[in-house]
Amino acid sequence: MDERENGFIQKHDLLGCIQCGRCTGGCPVTARSGLNVRGILRGALDEDLLQSLAGLPEIWDCTACGNCSLRCPKGLKPLDVLVALRSILVEGGVIQPSVRDALESIFREGNPWDKPRAARFDWRRDLDLKVVGPGEAVHCLVFVCCTVAYDPRLQGIAGNLGRLLNYAGVHYGFMEEGETCCASEAYCLGEEGLFEMMVEDNSELLNSYSASRIITISPHCYSAFKNQYPQLRAEILHYTELLAELLREGKMELNRELKERIVYHDPCFLGKQNGVFNDPRFILQQLPGAELVEFERTRERSLCCEGGGGKMWVESESRGERLAAVRVREAKMLGAGVLAAACPFCLLTLEDAVKAEGWEDEIKVAEILEIAGGLIQE
Repeated sequence: MDERENGFIQKHDLLGCIQCGRCTGGCPVTARSGLNVRGILRGALDEDLLQSLAGLPEIWDCTACGNCSLRCPKGLKPLDVLVALRSILVEGGVIQPSVRDALESIFREGNPWDKPRAARFDWRRDLDLKVVGPGEAVHCLVFVCCTVAYDPRLQGIAGNLGRLLNYAGVHYGFMEEGETCCASEAYCLGEEGLFEMMVEDNSELLNSYSASRIITISPHCYSAFKNQYPQLRAEILHYTELLAELLREGKMELNRELKERIVYHDPCFLGKQNGVFNDPRFILQQLPGAELVEFERTRERSLCCEGGGGKMWVESESRGERLAAVRVREAKMLGAGVLAAACPFCLLTLEDAVKAEGWEDEIKVAEILEIAGGLIQE
């Protein structure tokens, strides 16, 4: 075993794994993909690590939800190991073309969708939004996720956040220029070098905006900025934390009635990984006429939608029912008319599941920003 492999084992404390299997038992995709977290941890001790990994295509089925790390009785981080093993594959060129293209797009265009960098701000054309440039002092600087900025289905979410902040009189601003990918998905896909470069560039850019707070729309941006950007000077908040604060302080009121039974789906990167459970629920509890119900698997036990961990760009042949379809069926069994999300990836996967089941007339998937934005009287 060479020095690098031995260093990998020591860094991730692989010898501390007791092979109890709780990581695999708690993995939401194990049953349908064959992903064996415990087996991969054991395989990471093999001498020919790259060859061993090349024979494990299921390593790309991991959604980076973090459940394995939450369940480990030894306090190890199996998710970190899986991401590090992906990085070995990326470095060795053993990746799918779709993954390669997404990573190249992040480097070249600042987003994983192969969309032109210059079109990133097209979504806000003709909208009444405040925009600030570097050096301008602003209390809340809004960072718009790549997927929200480019996907026509999601672009209205950012506009709704602006409307709500205008209504509440918040001193905020969207970025005038320079906004680019947070690189959360690059990290999860194993491109460490690209991620580190983006962290350095983004930290310099975001710090130049003189903001007290950075408000993110996506939990993936939120988690990256909060946990993997040590140089950021501003406080990092997910928009649900800010809206809940405004509601509690009486600076905003949702004053239109919504007579619906609503169930909230906890995004993994917001809930499991960062403990934001109460604020989204508080917002939904303020909706006049609405009834908030809960999934059986909720909060730390919430079922992953399979949208994270770079899975949007991974092609896989998985067995069994997709987890988003399971989630939608659970919502329908609860009699919910609205399945609320607080993440662009969750919104897309859950909405696709509703369409696949043909339940568009029975249950609507909606982002909290869409729901709240429609209940204010400006």
